[in-house]
Amino acid sequence: MLLKDRIAIVTGGAGVNGLGYATARMMAEQGARVVILDLAASNPAGAAAELGPEHLGVVADITDKEQCEAAARAVLARYGRIDILFNNAGITQPRKTLEISASDYDAVLDVSLRGTLLMSQAVLPAMREQGQGSIICTSSVSAQRGGGILGGPHYSAAKAGVLGLTRAMAREFGPEGIRVNAITPGLIATDIIKGKLSEERKGEIAEQIPLARLGRASDIAGAVVFLASDLAAYCTGITLDVNGGMLIH
Repeated sequence: MLLKDRIAIVTGGAGVNGLGYATARMMAEQGARVVILDLAASNPAGAAAELGPEHLGVVADITDKEQCEAAARAVLARYGRIDILFNNAGITQPRKTLEISASDYDAVLDVSLRGTLLMSQAVLPAMREQGQGSIICTSSVSAQRGGGILGGPHYSAAKAGVLGLTRAMAREFGPEGIRVNAITPGLIATDIIKGKLSEERKGEIAEQIPLARLGRASDIAGAVVFLASDLAAYCTGITLDVNGGMLIH
């Protein structure tokens, strides 16, 4: 098993059809004990229970520093260590540049970028004490190509910020044995696109992707498990494209 006895935190992981839960499930299958962190309304305890009794659900708003730190303390109290953080939580909005309000901007940047920073800050002291750890941050192909299918420019900006933050943390903490990497998913068939794209439009998008299909949640999960594992022991500061070839550099 790639993650045997590792302790992993997945933010925004309670949605059973989402990328976070798919990754949590695969991590558990690979031997990790998983902490699903999400808002109370999403019932992270229930999602964790579906994985098994050795896993944990924690309620926290990742835009709040105190709640992030309390979540990290809860994980340490239960398991004594933190080996992996998957910064998965994020939100998107279909806005054009001139339509983006201050509240729109704050909502998207707070979850995707501020939340990534605050949760990383919350777990890094434990990882430093251990002398090892792996943080995986979720960016997006929209950060690289200047816009996505559903997200507005503020979403692209937030996800581009995640790439810069990832690289900066990788440089800072690499000497202490902590790896920090990013993934850039393309269009993934999860609940986030349900009702927003017709089957015809999905087909048109798939025709433009070299692998000729939309992504699956398991595609992202596999990439994250790889980066979290010792198979990626010499990878830090990288951006791993998981988009079926949508963006070939």
